[in-house]
Amino acid sequence: MLFVVAYLCSQVAGAGLNFDRLQETLLSRFGASPAPLFREWRQMLAETQGKSESEKLRRINDFFNRRIAFDDDTIIWGQSDYWATPLETLGAARADCEDFSIAKYFSLIEIGVSVSKLRLVYVKALQSGPSGPLLQAHMVLAYYASPNADPLVLDNLVTDIRPASRRTDLSPIFSFNSAGLWQGTGNQSSKSNLSRWQDLLARARAEGFQ
Repeated sequence: MLFVVAYLCSQVAGAGLNFDRLQETLLSRFGASPAPLFREWRQMLAETQGKSESEKLRRINDFFNRRIAFDDDTIIWGQSDYWATPLETLGAARADCEDFSIAKYFSLIEIGVSVSKLRLVYVKALQSGPSGPLLQAHMVLAYYASPNADPLVLDNLVTDIRPASRRTDLSPIFSFNSAGLWQGTGNQSSKSNLSRWQDLLARARAEGFQ
């Protein structure tokens, strides 16, 4: 997955969570039922803080893939394309591919992984359909150990972490993080998706992500 820098955002997220505010927001919006999952997530972050980066990737990836159920935005949020904050994902305990990737992204930043090593990647995923193979819009999280490294892919479809070179089922369209947008092939919707990302960052900060 090779990308060329196309646009830099003005807002850069910093690490550090206000857990008291997050918990208050969770209770007010979702009631008490998600509280145990929220506590598990908070405990997992604390226990993973001092681990190696490879172990951080594994634990974050496994937590969300195992504890969050996949579902469609129209069923969870009543919208065709809604980007949930990590708190909303924990509150609903359900997510689509964007929400899985976003929750993993914020969690890894919280436990010390640099934003510069992480990119949310829009891809076309080759999947089996009733009439044969088809390309499906999908999002994954990529981790770059160094700028020119073969990135590792954190995914909710293929749940074990693999290098991008082994994910020949994925064709990258563009990628982004809190610092910029990287474009691989022609894409007409990058500006609207960037706007949606900026809106999510603002909502996450209001909830307690700093």
